[in-house]
Amino acid sequence: MTLIDFLNFYIVPGVVLGSIYALGAVGITLVFAILRYAHLAHGDLATLGAFLALPMIHLFGVSIWVTLPFVILMVAAISVGIDRVCYEAFRDRPKIITVMASLGVALMIRAVVQVVWGVDTETYSRGLVRPEDYFGLRLRDREIYTVLAMIVLVVALQLFLSRSKWGKAMRAMSDNPNLALLSGIDNRKVVMLTWIISGGLCAAAGIFLGLNTELKPMMGWSMLLPMFAAAILGGVGRVEGAVLGGLIVGIVEELSVLVLPSEYKAAMAFAILLVMLLVRPTGLLRGKVL
Repeated sequence: MTLIDFLNFYIVPGVVLGSIYALGAVGITLVFAILRYAHLAHGDLATLGAFLALPMIHLFGVSIWVTLPFVILMVAAISVGIDRVCYEAFRDRPKIITVMASLGVALMIRAVVQVVWGVDTETYSRGLVRPEDYFGLRLRDREIYTVLAMIVLVVALQLFLSRSKWGKAMRAMSDNPNLALLSGIDNRKVVMLTWIISGGLCAAAGIFLGLNTELKPMMGWSMLLPMFAAAILGGVGRVEGAVLGGLIVGIVEELSVLVLPSEYKAAMAFAILLVMLLVRPTGLLRGKVL
């Protein structure tokens, strides 16, 4: 196998898949850093976003790139609503209660997707999309756009967190919630912003996963473990860590088929998660201790 073949068959798919994991992992790491619990409905919110784009593309003939911002806004609003209805009452209770509530929310979202869209596999585009040759690398436009979109969204988020008033408030809540509250930061607005950003990134991850593969009601549940593995690998609470972790998990999953049957790709995320929790719980970039 030549170097170009190795890049085309393993590294490129790994980077594309890792970019999708990174988008989801950033949302997970924000929720954990600010709200202090693991959100198990994250994957199914991504599924909902992927399926919400389907009628806009098939029925109205709208481009996926025009659909993307509308779906991001819809899922962001749904995330805020879910928090108000399902999680807010448990804010002062032990976090395990909210974690279990999020599992129930995940099952409800999945049921809604199955009732509305059915259980059959769907796709955004029909027919075979042939890759283009870029100096030996065979890339499809959707793969390039997926990686570029991830970079743009993450850079925009980093600028928001570092330059804006409310971004700094979110960072303060992440570092020291009690001190942030004493400083006059509005906790409700920070929580709402967290869910808006997290939900929007969920929607983007789901759409790009559907764009590069297929749409299935269980697609979000399948990507939940890799997203958590990416967040923990990079360091919980670190946006750049979630991106790094997502890329590593995606590439390792693709490389695993060199030594293991493809059915065991999902197990690689679990192995990475387990090893990181045992060896370095703070992650590669020293995030929060779990």
